[in-house]
Amino acid sequence: MKYSLIRISILFLILGVSSCKNDTEKTDSGKSEKQFKLLKNKISQNLNISFLLDLSDRINPKKYPNNAMEYYLRDVAYIKSVSEAFDAHLRGKKVRAMDDKIQLYFDPEPKNQNINKISNNLRFNVNRTNVTLETLDEIKDNYASKPIKIYDLAISDNKYVGSDTWRFFKTKVKDYCIEPNYRNILVVLTDGYIYHKDSKMKEDNLTTYLTPQVIRSFNLDNKDWQDTMVSQGFGFIPASEDLSNLEILVLGINPDKKNPYEEEIIMDYWSNWFDAMKVSKYEIKTAGLPTNMDNIIKEFILN
Repeated sequence: MKYSLIRISILFLILGVSSCKNDTEKTDSGKSEKQFKLLKNKISQNLNISFLLDLSDRINPKKYPNNAMEYYLRDVAYIKSVSEAFDAHLRGKKVRAMDDKIQLYFDPEPKNQNINKISNNLRFNVNRTNVTLETLDEIKDNYASKPIKIYDLAISDNKYVGSDTWRFFKTKVKDYCIEPNYRNILVVLTDGYIYHKDSKMKEDNLTTYLTPQVIRSFNLDNKDWQDTMVSQGFGFIPASEDLSNLEILVLGINPDKKNPYEEEIIMDYWSNWFDAMKVSKYEIKTAGLPTNMDNIIKEFILN
């Protein structure tokens, strides 16, 4: 009897260990399968990348010189970093999964037809019906060489009409930059200030514009700037109700050095604006040297 009980106990122990092992294998297998699906979705995800270029006088090397590296050249390098991330994304996908887009916009559109022609040559839709190694090389080469021509033409024209960034978000961003079943990314190249004579509106203390002069007039040039912003309700007027299918990377913030709080104020304006418009993910970066910004840009695009 005692011997039988021992045998039964051993049998239950073996069955218990086996059961635990099977449960563990099922759990590990389920976890691995889930991780594999997530990785697969990430690799096969379709990118829709848009650039919005601010060609206002912020790019004028005579008005805003920088001995380390001119600001317009930083823009060009940022664009190149984004395009390299786009290229890496494409080369890591299977051909049958490809349906990715990249394009470039301005607001207002430049009157120089050569600039518009160049921007048209930077619009690509890569899919399984047209992709070749030559196509991928063409995209990479175009984004490495053509953006500098846009800036050179804009600077030589010397006709800076301001940046209607707010209006772009109001009337164009959903049509131009957001498509269903895509990971939509908008890269905004700006110094952080917004102004256009045709889009100057004010609702209480919310505005469609922001300049150093406006910041000073709102008394946001002292250590109490944050309390003042909150209590007085300063900020941008929301331009859209729902941008939850859009990620935004803002590059090139260049605050007026006269106000030590200017950078934080600009960051707050943009962050609060994006939050109000329900932007799903965003980062706002100052005009750092391209060598320092390259990894930051690529991580945003590829992660």
